[in-house]
Amino acid sequence: MTSRPAPLARPDGSPIRVLVVDDEANLSDLLRMALKNEGWDARTAANGQEALGVIREFAPDLLVLDIMMPGLDGMELLTRVRAAGNDAPVLFLTAKDAVEDRIAGISAGADDYVTKPFNLEEVIVRLRGMARRHVAAVVDADPRLRVGDLSLDEDSYEVERGGIPIKLTAKEFELLRYLMQNPRRVLSKAQILDQVWSYDFGGNGSVVEIYISYLRKKIDTLGEPLIHTVRGVGYTIKAL
Repeated sequence: MTSRPAPLARPDGSPIRVLVVDDEANLSDLLRMALKNEGWDARTAANGQEALGVIREFAPDLLVLDIMMPGLDGMELLTRVRAAGNDAPVLFLTAKDAVEDRIAGISAGADDYVTKPFNLEEVIVRLRGMARRHVAAVVDADPRLRVGDLSLDEDSYEVERGGIPIKLTAKEFELLRYLMQNPRRVLSKAQILDQVWSYDFGGNGSVVEIYISYLRKKIDTLGEPLIHTVRGVGYTIKAL
């Protein structure tokens, strides 16, 4: 039996954020539930004006916009979003299927275009692809790893939490980097020894416990705990 792949996530390990803007409540709620089933954080707005406020507060990674809405329509909403410097990928959902309408949508700055009625799974697949490309672009462009308010710069070897610099030894840095490269994934002592200390699986796991305690004293004392022990399994880093 094939296991379900892990959900796509933001660089800090938190769920992908999607805003669905459509004046058809049944349709937007259907999409919201389908996206939540993907493991994503999905919200809805009933019109363009409401969406502007949600975008400022929610900072979505992806936008799903209906074109034909009363008041501020999807085209004008997208124009305002782009004018504000927001380059989040946009998928248009609309009943307008003429070629000129598709061209107008893409020209306005949309990344994809699906006409109503649509196949729900097709929309989800398209959004997965958009999220994968967007997240990959963010990771490639930024040498920093982030988990919550903790950041690690792989180029400059600088670490800070909430703007406060944290001094780490070389081995502490390597351990933290390995944890942050795998946010929300539980890593066993054997895996950590192999990746950070290059020991085989017979290595002494106590050194992992010691260095985890070093990191906690330097990182978790600056805010809510980020490094967590999963008893009998290993360690993970995540923002709750």
